[in-house]
Amino acid sequence: MPFDVARLPPRLGGMRAHFLFFILLLGLIATPVLAAADATRSAIFTQEKTKTLDGLFNDLKRSRDSATAERLTTQIWRQWSDSGSDSINVLMEWAQRAIGSRNFPAALDTLDQIVLLAPDFSEGWNRRATLHFMMENPSKSMADIERTLALEPRHFGALAGMAEILRARGDNALALKAYERALEVHPMMRGAQQAVGELSDLLAGDKL
Repeated sequence: MPFDVARLPPRLGGMRAHFLFFILLLGLIATPVLAAADATRSAIFTQEKTKTLDGLFNDLKRSRDSATAERLTTQIWRQWSDSGSDSINVLMEWAQRAIGSRNFPAALDTLDQIVLLAPDFSEGWNRRATLHFMMENPSKSMADIERTLALEPRHFGALAGMAEILRARGDNALALKAYERALEVHPMMRGAQQAVGELSDLLAGDKL
């Protein structure tokens, strides 16, 4: 049964105001302390995540076989997908399930909440960019890709998505640059390798 200060006996009534004041004061003290602790945990998580990603990207640049590159790519995606918040991670899982079942409105509602609650979580923006692309909203997708890259410039998935949108628009030169940026961080990205070859040939033909 929850504690109710109003149920204190009348003889203790004089203590109620003091008790309520104490509870209020405790709350005022605890709130900034807890907020500071959360901020510290978040900062530590971000530092550790950045350090891990730096190492993975360095290894990815040096990889020369597809198996190693694929393993490193999986680890990078795993790092990107972890927001550091259990609640945000659960929402991401819900959004992914909704996308998988093609319940796009539910997925969009969930991703809208994610980017609102965790605006510094790059994968939230990237996942919504992917959803907008699937919903045939390239302009909205591009806007979310730009937010993703502002938070994580090495996001080769977002760079590839940007290149696809630019290519569909007929902006082949810009698409080529986007693919080349993706290859700078992920040299073994086969789709980007193929696209660079195709676009280079196409642009060379246009100059003839």
